[in-house]
Amino acid sequence: MEKALAILEYLAARPQGASLVSIATDLNQVRSGCHRTLNELGKYGYVRPLQRGTYALTTKLSSMGMSFLSKSGIIDIAQPVMNRLARETEELVRLAILDGNRLTLVAKAVGSKVGLLYDPDMGIDLRLSCSAAGHAWLATLSDQQATEAVVHQGLGDPASYGPNAPVSVTALLAMLQEHRKRGFSMIKDMYAPGMNSMAAVVRRKGELAVGALIVAGPSSRFTEDRMLQVGPILLKMANELALIGSASPLLKTDDRGTWGNMA
Repeated sequence: MEKALAILEYLAARPQGASLVSIATDLNQVRSGCHRTLNELGKYGYVRPLQRGTYALTTKLSSMGMSFLSKSGIIDIAQPVMNRLARETEELVRLAILDGNRLTLVAKAVGSKVGLLYDPDMGIDLRLSCSAAGHAWLATLSDQQATEAVVHQGLGDPASYGPNAPVSVTALLAMLQEHRKRGFSMIKDMYAPGMNSMAAVVRRKGELAVGALIVAGPSSRFTEDRMLQVGPILLKMANELALIGSASPLLKTDDRGTWGNMA
C-alpha cells in the first residue's frame, strides 16, 4: 500500500505522465516491483499506460475527490458566503480546508469581471510559510507549534514562489506577530510575483481553526491600503462561515484530531 500511494502522489504532480525508470528511481523502488504495482493500479482504473513505458493518472482520483467535496456539503454551505465576499471585494476569493497540517484549496468565487486575475489550481496544498492562508493559521498557534509545522513542510523558496517569501523561520515568526495584532494575514509578492493576498481563519469562538478564507488579487490593484479596507469584511465573512459551517464535516472540529485539530 505504501508503494502504491507513493506512486499515486508522484504521478499527481506530473499530469503529463512519467516513465517507469523515473518513477522507480525517484521513489527508490525496485523496477520490477514498481512495474507490478503500476499494473495493479491500472487494473483498478487509477493509472493508464502511455507510450514507451510511460504512465499517467486517470481521472478516477479527481472524480472521487470532487464527489467527496460535493457530498460533504462544503460547497453548498460556503459558496453563498464566498460569492458575497467576491462581489464586495471584486477579487478572487478562495476557501482552504485544514486537515492536520495541510491547507487545501477546495472552493473559489470570482469577483473581478475585467483585468488581471490570479487563480491557482484547485485542490493544491498551500505552502504554509508563504501563503496568506498558511500565515493566518500559523498565527493562531504558538511560535513553537508554528515552527514545527513549517519545518515539517519546508520553507517556500522565493525562486519558486514570490520574491518576498521568508527564507528563515525567524523572519516568518516576526510576520506572524503582525498578523496576530491585525487579526488577519496580509502578504505581498510572497506566494507569487505580482500577487497580494490576505486571509482570516474560519474558527468558532473557543475552538481550533478548521480552514481559512482568502482574498487575492494583483498587487497593482489589491494594494496594502485596499487590503486594510477589506479586513473587517473578511473577518465578518469568516466568522459567518464558521457559524454555519458545522453542518459540513469539513468545517467541523473533531476532538480526535481530524479537520484541523492536529496542532
